[in-house]
Amino acid sequence: MVTIFSTFSLPHHFPPITLLPPQSSHLSLSSPSQNPNFLSLTPFSRQKNPITKKPLSTKSDNTNHSSSSTNTQADDGIPIDDVKTLVKFKSRYNYIRVLEVSRNTDHPFRGSRLLLLDGPGNIHSINFLYKTLTYTYFDVFGAFPPILPPGPIGVLGFGAGSSAKIMLEFYPQIVIHGWEIDPSVIDVGREFFNLSKLEKKHPNQLFIYIGNALKASIREGFSGILVDLFSQGSLIPELQDPLTWQNLKKKLKKGGRIMANVGGSCVEAEDSRRNGKVVMEETLKAMYEVFPDQLYVLKLGNRQDDSAIALTGDKMDLIAWKKALPKSLRGYAEMWIPFDGSIC
Repeated sequence: MVTIFSTFSLPHHFPPITLLPPQSSHLSLSSPSQNPNFLSLTPFSRQKNPITKKPLSTKSDNTNHSSSSTNTQADDGIPIDDVKTLVKFKSRYNYIRVLEVSRNTDHPFRGSRLLLLDGPGNIHSINFLYKTLTYTYFDVFGAFPPILPPGPIGVLGFGAGSSAKIMLEFYPQIVIHGWEIDPSVIDVGREFFNLSKLEKKHPNQLFIYIGNALKASIREGFSGILVDLFSQGSLIPELQDPLTWQNLKKKLKKGGRIMANVGGSCVEAEDSRRNGKVVMEETLKAMYEVFPDQLYVLKLGNRQDDSAIALTGDKMDLIAWKKALPKSLRGYAEMWIPFDGSIC
């Protein structure tokens, strides 16, 4: 399926003040018919102002066919010659591909490795060899630990470890328990995304489990839970059920919070009936039933419904939060707005 690699679009996500333009909850490869020699980043390419820096996002988009002109693709895309496929195979759960973007290309993802899963080409993990931040929604996850009570953090939908890498880099004292349903994804993470190195560096702080993330549990409870669960290019259906969020809430310690990637209109699922905007709205409504007046949303992208991250819990102390964050992540603290249960 060579066409999958023709182009990829970045799903919009939260715009931090100190980062590059955000996109969505997933990144996906798509193929522009106008110029098959470029990989084009549709959402990312629209945000060209280097001063208004926002984070990119990954893992919510599916394959999109760009309607932009050949010139636009040449300006905003990645030449196919600058992208190398390191491995591709089918596991029990995913169509796994690892791409490597040349360090010589003129694009924010230069020098990175990207993990794609399933037919739509969703990018589930990204890793840079010489830097920590990804300029995607994973960086927003990096702002999570300072607003949590002491205790371990659960990562549901671990992928190749992008969020764990960022959190452990900035907060080396934290403990992370990650769940991933596909053992092949973990194997790829260890071989191509420096996950083995991360595990060796933090042997008593990073624990990875293979299995259903919704059954994750630890005896003492989680101080926080990151939810990043997609399948076949869409949020898993369980996340549109309030009972799922009620069960996750029970796994939290007192004062604990949940931060979740809830996708958006940029997500194109394999099943055309799984409209990204509708799924996002249904997920937020389900969360609000369990966390009334304790739900906040951070939106990314050019349109309000492009992509979003949700956060539960009491109102944050912005001054204390920003003070505890590394300078490169402080812009995220001010981007959250209360969710009142209504969908505009």
